[in-house]
Formats: sequence, structure tokens, C-alpha cells
Amino acid sequence: MMFDHSNRIPVHIQEMKGYVPGKTIEEVQKIYRPAMIAKLASNENRLGCSPRVREAVLESLSAVQNYPDPLSLELREELARRNGVDPASILVTAGSESAISILCRTFLQPLRVQSPDMQSLRVQSSDMQGRAEAVTAEATFVGFFVQAGVMNAKVTRVPMAEGYRFDGRAMLDAIRDETRMIYLANPNNPTGTYMPADEFRVWLEGIPDHVLIVVDEAYLEYATGVEDYPQAIEDLHSRPNMLLLRTFSKAYGLAGFRVGYVIGDPELIGQLAKVKLTFEPTAAAQAAALAALRDEAFLMQSLDLVRDARARFYAFLEHHDGVYVPSISNSVMMVFGSESEASTFTESMLREGVILRRLAAFGLPHCVRVTMGTPEEMAHFEDSYEKVMGELHSKAVSVAQLRGAQND
Repeated sequence: MMFDHSNRIPVHIQEMKGYVPGKTIEEVQKIYRPAMIAKLASNENRLGCSPRVREAVLESLSAVQNYPDPLSLELREELARRNGVDPASILVTAGSESAISILCRTFLQPLRVQSPDMQSLRVQSSDMQGRAEAVTAEATFVGFFVQAGVMNAKVTRVPMAEGYRFDGRAMLDAIRDETRMIYLANPNNPTGTYMPADEFRVWLEGIPDHVLIVVDEAYLEYATGVEDYPQAIEDLHSRPNMLLLRTFSKAYGLAGFRVGYVIGDPELIGQLAKVKLTFEPTAAAQAAALAALRDEAFLMQSLDLVRDARARFYAFLEHHDGVYVPSISNSVMMVFGSESEASTFTESMLREGVILRRLAAFGLPHCVRVTMGTPEEMAHFEDSYEKVMGELHSKAVSVAQLRGAQND
């Protein structure tokens, strides 16, 4: 007997494309068996995490039989203190991607207008008159597209401006009366570019009050020292319709624990808390996040590593006539002449044990994202790059010579 799911799962779920993550170290080792592996695909902290995290996690295991604190009170209080907000303004989640899922499930349900001024809205699960609408940039975090897609939302993807930068004016022009949410990843993933403070202010002021503003600051820490990077948290008091997303997966090195948080108006946070899974994140994850927050020396070491690696990476690519997009994040996006070139390069680097992220899923099939790693990992990238590009050049020359001979 077979279970026919076709008439039980919504058509939009059956037809949507799921998120395809990058290859793991284990996969690459099993397939290619390289002498060394540099995992430069997923924007993780290549230094690992603070030694204090390991100590805190081991201590948390003594009570592993108990459910974690569903309110993450200790972590919320520490985050509130550091960000100058009330603990009620913070919702702790299992990573910022979980927060995106919560937001989409809360705001991108099919909606019906209850008043002509667009301010009073009620969810009508049985009302299928129209899909909820959202606006974002074209080449941004693919996780948002996936979670919005789960809700069958209509997402307007605004093309990037020159240099793979945000076009704030075009994003504002895309907003309609029906728009429920606008999403901005700042700094952006995967381009590493950002919306400067002056542009951000204009963008923010141009968004109507009926639109939820979501600013994803997953890479916020890497913007430290960037003078024109906007401090969006300063605008929260005047924009109760704005939420900030943060994560411990990047600069703090806790990707394996899945911890993130949302900052916003307490009333709005209270509504989102109803949708969050009760016991996320785990007790070990909460302990890890607290310990990571309190080790500022490790955070600074991590940021220094990325700054040094970026400078080295830029110099290397410039020496080899490689094309890249300047970044303030922990990764740099390489730009190739075609999708075929990007695909061949990525696959060839895999064989050398260098895991990179092709960006076809992000709408950039001709681009490759490179996470900034340790000096040893960057040296392995450089050696592999020179070998791979040399081989590809020799192959191209041979093909050209063969075609020339055939035409003689």
C-alpha cells in the first residue's frame, strides 16, 4: 500500500526548491580524499569557538535530563544589557534562520484586510483570496526565499545596483499597499556589500508604517570599525514595525549550536514568542552563547583574523587578475565570466580539498563565495588556485589550438 501525498501537500510546497547546503568535510574526504581540506564555503568562524564555550557546555550537561529555559532568561538579560534594551524586547531562537521562519509563519500567512487604512489585519487561514507579499533584494540570503516560499508568499526581488550593492530606492518603489514585509540583510550575504548609513536612513524613512521591516544583521560584528555602517538599533524606538535579527553562528563560532535572537518592540516580540518552538534553543546552546558573549578577547581575535585574511585575499586575486567584490563580511565573492567558469572552478577546487560556495541558489550562478580562513587555509586556497587555474588555462589553450587546426 502506498501513501499518496500529492493531494495532501500544497502544490507550492511540491514545486518549490529547497535549500541545498554546501558540501561537508566528510563528503569531500570520502569522494576526493585530498591531503588537506579547507572548508571555506559556509561562512563559519574558522578559529572555532571560545575555550570558555567548551567549559560552559560541559557544565550544562549535568542537567541534560531537564528541559531548557523556554524564555532563555539569563541569555536575554545579558543581551538586553549589552544592547541597551529591555529583556522583553528580545526573543532568543535556534539561529537567525529560525527567526526568519517564525517571521514568515507569523506575517506571511494569507491575509484579509479588516479596515481600509491597511492598519488592522487578521489572519484568515481559510481565506485564499491572495498571497501575502514581501520585498527584498534579488541576490540575498536564500534562506529568506525558502521560508517565504513555504508560506506561498509572493516575493518581489529587486535587482542589485552596480557593484552588487543594494538599490534602496528601487526597493521602496517595489512596496505596494499589499506588502507585508521588507527584508534587508545588512551586511548582505553572499555579496559582502552593505547599505551605508545615509542610504539606510532614506530607505527607512520611506517605508510605510504598515510594512514590517526586517534587518538581518547576521554579519554585524564584522562591520566593526566601518564608519558609515548604520546602527539600526538606534532607530528601534521610533520604528515599532522594525525587527533586527542577530546570530551566534558567525563571529562567535557557534554554528553547530544554532543560537540567534530578534530585537524589537516588546508587544511584537510577544506575538512572535507564540510561534517559536517552546524549548528552543537547547540548554547547551544557551550556555554556549552566554560564554561566547563574555569572551570579548576571542571575538576580537576572530575579527582580526578575517580582516587580515581579506587583505591577503585581495592582494592575491589582484596579482592573478581575479575579479572580486570588496566585502565587510567574513567572506568575499569572486566573479567569473560565466556560470560554466564558476562551476568548473568550484569543482576543480573541491578535488584539491578546498570547499567553496557556488552561488547559483542565490541568483548569482557566475559567482563563488569564499569564506576567510586561517593563514594555513588561505595558503591552501592560494596553492590550489594556482594549480587549478594553470590546468584550466592549459586546457583552454589546447582546445583553442585544436579548433584552429580544424579550421586550417
